[in-house]
Amino acid sequence: MTSNVILMALVPVFFVLLLGYGAGRFRIVDNGHVEGLNALVMDFALPASLFAATASAPRDGITGQAPVFLVFGVTMLVIYAGWYWFERSFFAVTRSDASVQALTVGFPNLAGVGLPILSTVLGPTGIVPVAVALATGSILVSPLTLVIVEMSAAKSRGADAPSHPVLMAVRRALVKPVVWAPALGVVLSLSGMNLDPLVHACLTLIGSAAAGVALFLTGLVLSAQSLRLNWRVVAATGAADVMRPLVAVAIVYGLHLPPDAAKTAILLAALPSGFFGILFAVNYRLDSATIGSMVIASTGFSIVTLAITIAMLFPH
Repeated sequence: MTSNVILMALVPVFFVLLLGYGAGRFRIVDNGHVEGLNALVMDFALPASLFAATASAPRDGITGQAPVFLVFGVTMLVIYAGWYWFERSFFAVTRSDASVQALTVGFPNLAGVGLPILSTVLGPTGIVPVAVALATGSILVSPLTLVIVEMSAAKSRGADAPSHPVLMAVRRALVKPVVWAPALGVVLSLSGMNLDPLVHACLTLIGSAAAGVALFLTGLVLSAQSLRLNWRVVAATGAADVMRPLVAVAIVYGLHLPPDAAKTAILLAALPSGFFGILFAVNYRLDSATIGSMVIASTGFSIVTLAITIAMLFPH
């Protein structure tokens, strides 16, 4: 039974991911210009899916995600801070590169890998914790990275840094549909209002494309990166695929959380590195090759670590 769950959770995910990777490698799809697919996933399909899931969830289903928000948020910040310190102390990289690498290692691939895996393991209710986790990362580590990168860029240009960089970064994060859509859904659920069936059907239709297209996009983005395996990439893979879930385990046991919330938080933390760091690096002309190698290595190794995690957390 356990092996069947693992196969059903992982094989479709990596099949679609490899389809995207192959499409990019063989130039069937242009892997150098992914803005259109990225907008489809992050501005339309994924927000629609997250809003429909959170808005239609019962109130206790939303309030029950508070432990997930806490554990996942603290876990990301711990890994983010640890990797930033590691890069700055031992490799003397710039603040911008260190922050984007920390984002890559700390913020897992929730849209591409997390959504299909949790939907398979937990059923339809698995979308709600993914929405909470995405919102958590989008209001914590993404704005933090944006602040560091923007201030470093301004300093390198000899210009003045923004007067309120934190507020600017938070504002830029909050206007993204992938952040405000699930938040609006949470408000609707907590208010006790029911989502109209016709609206739910419309959102579900476009939202059903989110998981598959996000996986394809992940493979497409990775196909444009070259794998440079070195000790830094190996360390980043260990930090993302091994240390991140272990930190979540420590927090879960320290807080004595209910089993269901604890398992969900740990599974979210066990997901491989996300590709947001690659997009940041390309946009700000940072070291995208190293970050791409980190994402490729983390995604490949996660076949092993996710299988172990699922087998331990969901044996039946």
